[in-house]
Amino acid sequence: MNREESINFAKKYIEDTLSFFGLNTDVYTTADEDVIELSVPNTYMSNLLIGKNGDTLRSLQFLLRSTLIQKNAELTRVNLDIADYKRRHNNQIADRAEEWAKEVLASGEEMPLRPMNAAERRVVHKVLSDYSQLTTESEGEGRDRHIVIRKVAE
Repeated sequence: MNREESINFAKKYIEDTLSFFGLNTDVYTTADEDVIELSVPNTYMSNLLIGKNGDTLRSLQFLLRSTLIQKNAELTRVNLDIADYKRRHNNQIADRAEEWAKEVLASGEEMPLRPMNAAERRVVHKVLSDYSQLTTESEGEGRDRHIVIRKVAE
């Protein structure tokens, strides 16, 4: 399955899945370098499709990715967003990361954060990379993996 077929398949897969739930809506699809970006608009079923803490959304994304891999698609990385949930969630994490940075700079104490998934950790690392006086390091395994923010020794 070439690049264009991968994108079309991903779009149809999500639209068919939503149709199974009785939701007929158009899925907006683009592709950056090697990631298929899928966006489902806000609907009356958005909360159900997102699930608690985005669990259902991540499960749908996982199923789509697994199916693309099974079909030997050229593009297998996908980013599914429903009602801009991920964008808003990432913005909240970025704002919190700024607050955490200020706390560590003021106190000088290292700050271990709560466990986060890989996408959330990536947002924190990216935001705090702008702070030359701080370092971030992911520690732990699996669901316990978290970031520790430290002030750089002078």
